[in-house]
Amino acid sequence: MPSAIRGVVRMAVQPCVRIASSALWRCPDPNYLMANERMNLMNMAKLSIKGLIESALNLGRTLDSDYAPLQQFFVVMEHCLKHGLKAKKTFLGQNKSFWGPLELVEKLVPEAAEITASVKDLPGLKTPVGRGRAWLRLALMQKKLSEYMKALINKKELLSEFYEANALMMEEEGAIIAGLLVGLNVIDANFCMKGEDLDSQVGVIDFSMYLKDGNSSKGSEGDGQITAILDQKNYVEELNRHLNATVNNLQAKVDALEKSNTKLTEELAVANNRIITLQEEMERVKEESSYLLESSRKDVEKELELQISMRQEMELAMKMLEKDVCEKQDALVSLRQQLDDLRALKHELAFKLQSSDLGVKQKSELNSRLEEKTNQMAATIKQLEQRLRQAERGRQSAELDNRLFKQDFGEKINSLQLEVEALTRQRVLYMFHNTSYCPYFEMERQLRGISVSQFTLVS
Repeated sequence: MPSAIRGVVRMAVQPCVRIASSALWRCPDPNYLMANERMNLMNMAKLSIKGLIESALNLGRTLDSDYAPLQQFFVVMEHCLKHGLKAKKTFLGQNKSFWGPLELVEKLVPEAAEITASVKDLPGLKTPVGRGRAWLRLALMQKKLSEYMKALINKKELLSEFYEANALMMEEEGAIIAGLLVGLNVIDANFCMKGEDLDSQVGVIDFSMYLKDGNSSKGSEGDGQITAILDQKNYVEELNRHLNATVNNLQAKVDALEKSNTKLTEELAVANNRIITLQEEMERVKEESSYLLESSRKDVEKELELQISMRQEMELAMKMLEKDVCEKQDALVSLRQQLDDLRALKHELAFKLQSSDLGVKQKSELNSRLEEKTNQMAATIKQLEQRLRQAERGRQSAELDNRLFKQDFGEKINSLQLEVEALTRQRVLYMFHNTSYCPYFEMERQLRGISVSQFTLVS
């Protein structure tokens, strides 16, 4: 009966394998390939988690790093985290590491900061891959791996920096795997990572752990086994494709390194020629430097002699300058004495100036009063001159009339002349009594040559 079951399974599996294989390699749509990869990884994660939980419960003790199902679980988780991971360019080529997304967990869940700090402090870890593997082991020991993965998957905007849009961590399969990880909280694990080489471990899934013998299965489980075998076959093909891609990448790196090696060899030859040229140039420079050193030494000796003579001249000049300074200090003392004398003289002159200002002020007031009186006298003189001109005109007219009278009247004129003179004297006396006598009036009268007795009264 078991052999019959195996025959039926083989007959059912082979067409499905051929169809799946032809569909996998002939389908040109990359989205289909990525979806198939996600499905295979999810199925492998289911098998790994289920097998780990069953074996751990049957074992009934704390698991360590040597437990094979636990090792395979970490390999499957590593493949899930690497799926659709963006490559970062480095000096040696492109590098894919899932340590970057795991570092984000401490920003989302503060409790994960302790794990990240512990991983960074481990002395034996040198690569990001080793740090990521250590982080997974510590998270499993804390029994919070499911919580951390859920928090990371819920932040798609942060994961988009590290993963492609159709990666497992960005799709529904990632959330399913994070939910399956909750079952691992029932097992206890303890790892000693100080002596374990996590950097150089090869992450290859051992499918022999998940393949079951048909003799131990029942007829009711045939369909499930066929599905599992198909999933395993698809995953093997997917793994083979990944390995081929890895080989191609490594071959490209080897070619690049060969080209770089050839280029470095050429550069080394050029550098050797350059070194020989530089050595010859260095010998020539040494000869020139020795000649320049000798000539510069002679120049320095001449300069030293010149400096010595200049120093002697400067010392002599300093002595003369000191003597000049002493003389100037004496002159400064005398000038200060003169300045004090000038200040005393200034105070004295200021006092005299104040007194002279007072005298000038008084004199200016007196002068203003004299000018006022002079103006008054000038006005009086003008009035007298006007009166004099009027009197002169009257006298001239009187003389004319007098000549006419003399011609007409004769003796009558003489008698009237006497009366006129008497009246004139009275007028002069009257004027002297009514106006103040001043030397200016007498001087004007003398200049004009007119006597007081010659004024004629005009009716």
